[in-house]
Amino acid sequence: MTAKFSLPALPYGPEALNPVISPATFAQHHEGHHKAYVDKLNELAATAGLENASLIDIIRKRADAKPLEVSNYVSGGELFLQAAQHFNHSFYWKSLSPNGGEPTGELAKAIDAAFGSTDNLKAELSKQGAGHFASGWVWLVSIGGKLSVVSTHDAQTPVIGTDLKPILTIDVWEHAYYLDHKRARKAYLDAVVAKHLNWTFAAEAYAAKSTDDLDLGIGNG
Repeated sequence: MTAKFSLPALPYGPEALNPVISPATFAQHHEGHHKAYVDKLNELAATAGLENASLIDIIRKRADAKPLEVSNYVSGGELFLQAAQHFNHSFYWKSLSPNGGEPTGELAKAIDAAFGSTDNLKAELSKQGAGHFASGWVWLVSIGGKLSVVSTHDAQTPVIGTDLKPILTIDVWEHAYYLDHKRARKAYLDAVVAKHLNWTFAAEAYAAKSTDDLDLGIGNG
């Protein structure tokens, strides 16, 4: 039986975030890197007898570390890597928007309580992403309703922890920005947080009872 995880369509056209993220970057990142993760995940999930498991269940079953530990998928193996990268990338596409606007409602209140202002949050996202060593992700997460910014290495993902709820993420692997910004990771981060974070999606993620309830277009096993 073949697993049915699928590559989600981009929620916008590949030119919509240009020049911060160019069509060329989307072509190699979405249709290249992410599709390869999905194809390998389907193969490995079927081999492991997990073709009917949900993506988050596979991630949690194969995780070998707590979500915010520096140690990542060492003994979780390749199935964890492919599943986690499918989730992380799917969440990243949803975290972006051509015109992100500003947070409102309960999310805005939570941001002010945790960071003092949206500008302070944006600065923290950019700072942690720029300071993250090597490949990984920077996340806005909710821990019991309180917001925090964290970074994870390689394929590690906060969704492996049931007490952590991801709200937004930004990819800081080189393939996310190198074609457009070369080594200037901070320039990419500053531009994304300034105008391309999807605050509507963030509000949905914050209000959701569980990350499992969000429609990420990831398919099911």
